[in-house]
Amino acid sequence: MGPKRKRAQRPVSESEEDYAENSDSSYDETSRAKVTQKTRKARKKGRENDGSTVVNSTSGHPASMHVINAVEPMRIALLEWYDRVHDARKMPWRKKFDPSLDVEGRAQRAYEVWISEIMLQQTQVATVIPYYNKWIAKFPTIRDLAASDIETVNSLWKGLGYYSRAARLLSGAQKAVKELHGRLPDNAKDMEAKIPGVGRYSAGAISSIAYNHCVPVLDGNVHRLLSRFTALHAQPKSKRTLDVLWAGAESFIEQSKRPGDINQALIELGSTVCAVRDPVCSECPLRLWCKAYQRTQPTASHTGAVETDIEELCLVCDPIPSDEDNGSVTIYPMKAERKKPREELDSVNVIEWRCRNSRDRWFLLVRRPQGGLLAGLHEFPTLPNLSGAKASNMAEIPYTLLQEFLMHPPSSHSDKEPLKKLANSNSAYNVPKVIQVTSAGDVVHVFSHIKKTYRVQWVLLEGDELPQLRPAVSPDQCTRENGSRAKNPKGKQKVFEVSEVKLNTIPQTSSAQWVPLTQVEDANIGTGVLKVWKLVEKLWTATR
Repeated sequence: MGPKRKRAQRPVSESEEDYAENSDSSYDETSRAKVTQKTRKARKKGRENDGSTVVNSTSGHPASMHVINAVEPMRIALLEWYDRVHDARKMPWRKKFDPSLDVEGRAQRAYEVWISEIMLQQTQVATVIPYYNKWIAKFPTIRDLAASDIETVNSLWKGLGYYSRAARLLSGAQKAVKELHGRLPDNAKDMEAKIPGVGRYSAGAISSIAYNHCVPVLDGNVHRLLSRFTALHAQPKSKRTLDVLWAGAESFIEQSKRPGDINQALIELGSTVCAVRDPVCSECPLRLWCKAYQRTQPTASHTGAVETDIEELCLVCDPIPSDEDNGSVTIYPMKAERKKPREELDSVNVIEWRCRNSRDRWFLLVRRPQGGLLAGLHEFPTLPNLSGAKASNMAEIPYTLLQEFLMHPPSSHSDKEPLKKLANSNSAYNVPKVIQVTSAGDVVHVFSHIKKTYRVQWVLLEGDELPQLRPAVSPDQCTRENGSRAKNPKGKQKVFEVSEVKLNTIPQTSSAQWVPLTQVEDANIGTGVLKVWKLVEKLWTATR
């Protein structure tokens, strides 16, 4: 499989997947004093401690070490390399810039690049190619996409993950058609400001490739490449680090005649040659100027403090502990501390209905809100983020969920409130009977920022007629209600006690539907829901 093209490593937000941050970037005197003091302590520790804890003295270096100058020979070498390899992976969206294209032609190229860049976020090139081809066949233009719906879009996206990307592509296309004459903006600033899900990186990639504008890019590959190229050992997500790297990326494309090719060359080089674990420096066209590569050479000096004027001292880098210095370029970039994902427990109920007089088997699927996690996908009825989940109480949850979705739900044995009289005495025959509630076990599914444990139950209903569902809630109302119930007044995650579950705590959904047994796997369900389905199928096999 091809190497991954990863964007930002932080959890994906609703509006942007890129590296842009908004904090102040000024170097105040307090920060300078703190860093200088830190560096002096590091040097002292390096002199006093033994070899296992010595701090590498390259921490005392000038800030100019991370500035890229005299870039023309680097660009020539980079583009010569790219011209040889640009078609090696047969990416259908990768085309040479055509200056003869008119406004509509360039806008079409922008659409194609936009789709490819969003698909490539956190996804391998080899995986994306067939999805891209199917997408362009279904939605050849931005207007075709805008005329579609979330159900169709999700069906094409199924299996790529990070489904909010698909929803933002749809909303971005609809906004472009409604407000921007059916075209993406022709400059990076407006693209970032006006198109959902487009941040600084995506705007730079689209503008440089489709419009040949001199705008830099900084994705995960370029971040790693330039960190090594400039020997930048600093907190990878800090504002100062990103400022240095964005400046380096801009140096490569400034006043270039081929900015789109240069940006694609940097991305390709980082993805295929300057890889995370096993970089192939011997094939890198930039190795002559790469400071990390120079450190690995036999003639390089790794000891002895570098005396630098305090006014010119680099305030960005952290010292390199010698027990981490493996003599390879992989010491760069500095490893980021990953935040542990929060853990949540959800009750997932695979609700099946069977007819008394036939072999028909139907399953209840509910569509999630169009915003947020797994936007617009279908799932089994779920009560999220539980606390105090005990087996004796879990069996009561299906009854509460059925009250939410069915016009005439069955009542729980523990329900103290009698069922309201039905408007029609014949309607009583439409109330299904709960035959059994069986625990199927747990499914663990990890998102970028949440570790979900799905506690799965198989709920079997029986009746004479397929139970009637309540009218669908509008997507807008659904999103508002779901958002308001997800958090408490202080903005913290709402945790439901199983013993306290009431009807008004169930997250609202835009629609529910009965799906035949043979069509469940073909519905727009995510990977986690598919795992739940497979677990219940095993339960059926074991209980036959």
